[in-house]
Amino acid sequence: QVQLVESGGGLVQAGGSLRLSCAASGRAFSIYTMGWFRQAPGKEREFVAANTYTTSTYYADSVKGRFTISRDNAKNAVYLQMNRLKPEDTAVYYCAARRYSTNPTQYDYWGQGTQVTVSL
Repeated sequence: QVQLVESGGGLVQAGGSLRLSCAASGRAFSIYTMGWFRQAPGKEREFVAANTYTTSTYYADSVKGRFTISRDNAKNAVYLQMNRLKPEDTAVYYCAARRYSTNPTQYDYWGQGTQVTVSL
């Protein structure tokens, strides 16, 4: 089992940047596919980005070219660099993990989330 803790959320103006981090407990982090999801008020949780254990990356169309997912297996961490933020990016962002998965949208473990608010 792995525990996930997100950090790095906050309030930023439109056009600004934030970098989210997700720290994972346990061993063998490199075998986990890691993902980021978000949930805005009144909306369903949606996929944002994924970095599989084979290091393939996937992005939602809404964030392509603006967000970048990366991982540091030595630090048991995954990151989401968010640039050119828009008000519609406002949401709680969740980190997720699944072992040995090539499916970028299905996960077994979830963090508690970190709030990102983008103001005009």
